[in-house]
Amino acid sequence: MDWKETLSLKGYRLSKPRKRVMDLLESAQVALSPQQIHQQLQQEGHDIGLVSVYRTLDLLTKLDLVVVIYDPQRNPGYTLRSDGHHHYIMCQVCHKALEFTGQDDIEALVQRVEEETSFQVRDHLLQLFGLCPDCQHHQIQTR
Repeated sequence: MDWKETLSLKGYRLSKPRKRVMDLLESAQVALSPQQIHQQLQQEGHDIGLVSVYRTLDLLTKLDLVVVIYDPQRNPGYTLRSDGHHHYIMCQVCHKALEFTGQDDIEALVQRVEEETSFQVRDHLLQLFGLCPDCQHHQIQTR
């Protein structure tokens, strides 16, 4: 099901801010902060306020259409969510983010944490940081 159908089925209309934010995220190569989204939409000539961007991202996150990814400085960025449960790895230099699966690998850790803390884990966020192949290659060439 595409994001437009999800909005409709959940009782939300396809407003211009929602369409513009989703169109931008669909074409983005990296996770974008609300400020970056606002700035790019303004540069494209769209009259959208920063508050509208935040509200749109909040709704799209609640509807599981977008996901928050944190940059190396722990600032949030947004990207489209794909089907299934995924984790992310982000390049510390160029901020390219890629998904990887790993639900089964973390179950033992979650169980151990639940036993040690008596918490009931309901969700988790796993994100790794490193250097992508392009930045590794560039780093080797500049030595």
